[in-house]
Amino acid sequence: MVWFEGRWEPLMGQNDRWSLGVLHVELQQKGDIMGIRLHAPGIALQQVKLKWKKVFPIKAQYVGDAWERSYGDLFWQATPAARAPWYMLVHDGQQTQAFGVKTGARSFCYWQAAPEELSLVLDLHSGGAGVELGDRVLDAAQIVATQSLPGENPFHTEERFCKMMCDRPRLPAKPVYGINDWYFAYGKNSKELILSTTSAMAELAPDNDNRPYSVIDDGWEDGAVFTRGNSKFGDMAKVAAAIKQLGMRPGLWTRPLLANAGDPPALLNPRAKGGEERYLDPTQPENLQRIAATIRLYKDWGFRMVKHDYSTWDLFGRWGSQMGDGITKEGWSFWDRSKTNAEIITRLYETIREAAGDMYLIGCNTVSHLSAGLFELNRTGDDTSGREWDRVVKMGVNTMAFRLPQHNAFYAVDGDCVGLTTQIPWRLNQQWMQLLAESGAPLFISAQPEATGPEQKEYIRKCFTMAAKPQPTGEPLDWMTNSHPEKWRLNDRVVDFDWGK
Repeated sequence: MVWFEGRWEPLMGQNDRWSLGVLHVELQQKGDIMGIRLHAPGIALQQVKLKWKKVFPIKAQYVGDAWERSYGDLFWQATPAARAPWYMLVHDGQQTQAFGVKTGARSFCYWQAAPEELSLVLDLHSGGAGVELGDRVLDAAQIVATQSLPGENPFHTEERFCKMMCDRPRLPAKPVYGINDWYFAYGKNSKELILSTTSAMAELAPDNDNRPYSVIDDGWEDGAVFTRGNSKFGDMAKVAAAIKQLGMRPGLWTRPLLANAGDPPALLNPRAKGGEERYLDPTQPENLQRIAATIRLYKDWGFRMVKHDYSTWDLFGRWGSQMGDGITKEGWSFWDRSKTNAEIITRLYETIREAAGDMYLIGCNTVSHLSAGLFELNRTGDDTSGREWDRVVKMGVNTMAFRLPQHNAFYAVDGDCVGLTTQIPWRLNQQWMQLLAESGAPLFISAQPEATGPEQKEYIRKCFTMAAKPQPTGEPLDWMTNSHPEKWRLNDRVVDFDWGK
């Protein structure tokens, strides 16, 4: 079916070839993969839907993924979600079925389940308008599916399925851990603060060749200019060198699509008009060249990791949790309307990857399925907090439980930081730190000096030692009945947490 003038119109055909006018959809079966190819000359193509007859058990439970980060909104439910981005699992009490598309798709894809049918929708917008492919053929997506093996629980089925969806993940050579200043400084940072906290925390790292990272978050840049430090930081190459001298590897936060006051309107994303912030249009070659030059500059300064943020918001003006009726608002398009939103994002990510060279990349507010294979780490949940414990549980624990199956299958799953501050009780933060440290995933700590006494330092030392070496992926044991699981398998033992909720 194709979305045309506000309604779904059926295509005619059978098996692997379907058509409506000049629109042609070809299904290519190669082994266990079904490729979807589209040819739509002269059409502004918005959405295509594939639908199968499929009967799901009455008592089945369903879970899907998220477009980019999750927002504390992943859980198993008796009624399928209206849209399950990228992939969906269905469990009937004994067997688990999984339906998905391979990472790197050229369209935004979501699944829908009804009592007697299964649908896959390909969103083909360019901005908020239909894509104009011209005469080129688009390989829009590749479908994969599986079902649980004998003795395999739903978590392990999802782990295996994630590896099926991603052929070539780009993973860190060694486990990643370290510090980040955001959740105690919240942008009120400085060179002196960064170096003092780096010095204090470097002493707690194990004495081996896998050194921790010290990531400077938002607050170092000069206004909206990300190619020089502000008056609090000065020469960023000197800051990077000082961090390295103290025994950590320097990392840096950036926002690649934020425009500055001197950028002409022709280079800007047209969806944002009249607001204080302005954003670059990544379909303009000049903008991609500038983004690449900025990323290379960070490498020249001596940084070993870059955390790039806000690209989904800056592109579309919506967080993933707001994409229930579409990726962005209708009625606008990028400068180049011949590329789908998925293709535009992928080219942006590829540009950042190519410029980064051997620097590690953390995607934050990046599209998960399009990040796989390009970034070593991906922030899989919305911000945790150094101020609100409920937010840590909602965003942090939830994303760890429901996206850890993607760990080392798509990228290293970054569940965000431990905001170790005087505003959150230590007995609660200690548990969050333990979960991150023993999960096998990256551990980052935002440690306020005033909240870091002898007891906290000794526990950080213990957690850094664990996080610095490979470990089994943590498994939530009660995730099918609890969206913030309290019972986990960590390092082959069962651990019970009390999240205080």
